[in-house]
Amino acid sequence: MGKLAPGDQAMSPMLHALAKDWWLLLLRGLVAIAFGVLAIVWPGVTVLWMVLIYGVFALIDGVLAIVAAIKGGREVPRLWLGITGLAGIAAGVVTLGWPGVTALILLYFIAAWAIVTGVMQIVAAIRVRREIEGEWLLIAGGALSVIFGVVLFARPGAGAIALAFAIGVFAVVYGVLMAAFGLGLRKHAAHADSGAARTA
Repeated sequence: MGKLAPGDQAMSPMLHALAKDWWLLLLRGLVAIAFGVLAIVWPGVTVLWMVLIYGVFALIDGVLAIVAAIKGGREVPRLWLGITGLAGIAAGVVTLGWPGVTALILLYFIAAWAIVTGVMQIVAAIRVRREIEGEWLLIAGGALSVIFGVVLFARPGAGAIALAFAIGVFAVVYGVLMAAFGLGLRKHAAHADSGAARTA
């Protein structure tokens, strides 16, 4: 099957299911951008506070991914969304509910979350690549997440300011990619709505 653009007359079930909840991907992107900007413009933040704030972001992102998995139906890559969501919720719960643990352990946990979600996002993008335009946005976001996680594992002793800046840049770029993909799906949703109106 070739890729379906917004102007095509037919829409695959998977594309239709993804496009229906385009706003969830957009919202995840906007949350990531907001977090990233906060991380960049907040000078002097400690590593512990940075990781805890990242935990909040992971928790919100995880909840939104679970909602997308539930609402999407069986055509959507629910395994990807489910694992991504559970990983995000777990990361958020651990970072927020385990304040006595060292910042280094929290950092490793966040790094593992970034790698797991990145891999699952790449897998999902490969699965839908024949049915949708802009799948490279998902692949790029997933690859960025994996690289970010690997860098955190490799350089856990980086200074707080450098770490905050790195996390902030990652979140902003990741958020832009997710938001752009969500807006791309919105075009498909609008096309589907207009097609349904013409046939009504």
